[in-house]
Amino acid sequence: MAQRAFNLPNILTYARIIAVPLVVLCFFLEGHLKSSDFARWSALAIFLLASITDYFDGYLARAWQQTSNIGKMLDPIADKLLVSTCLLLLAADTDRHAGIAGWSLWAAIIILCREILVSGLREYLAALKVSVPVTQLAKWKTTIQMVAIAFLLAGPAGDKIFPLTTQTGLVLLWIAALVTLYTGYDYFRAGLKHIMDE
Repeated sequence: MAQRAFNLPNILTYARIIAVPLVVLCFFLEGHLKSSDFARWSALAIFLLASITDYFDGYLARAWQQTSNIGKMLDPIADKLLVSTCLLLLAADTDRHAGIAGWSLWAAIIILCREILVSGLREYLAALKVSVPVTQLAKWKTTIQMVAIAFLLAGPAGDKIFPLTTQTGLVLLWIAALVTLYTGYDYFRAGLKHIMDE
């Protein structure tokens, strides 16, 4: 069991979880919440590496036939921890007026609420021995979401190189939120059939 717990795919998942406090640390390098250019680029680098592991852990687990229960459990948790932490950091960082604020907060709220809804639904259906497969559209949603967060993490630092960095991130965040609404409804509708049958 220990061998399965510490195979490479699972180590990549653990690394993604460890990346969460490291991203937070980047925003608190000066002892308080402050996103200097260095902090932004550092957080972005960690986030991108963590996002890459999200692809490789699942791919390698299937290719090497190293899927495990702990991997199946921790993989979606690691994703949600990373996304929710980044969204909260970006919403809290009002120092440079270049994060998630105003109406764009609704996009972040939609994404977070959907994650909670789907997690609760999956937990309930798991007790009924029902599996809800991840749809292709949900995978696209995750990709758009990750790209949006990457642009927003770069934020003001990225704006100095590409002036529309923050705006691009916000537009992509809204696109991700709209797709999130649809996929969340899709999951809920699929799960509701099993709930009603009970």
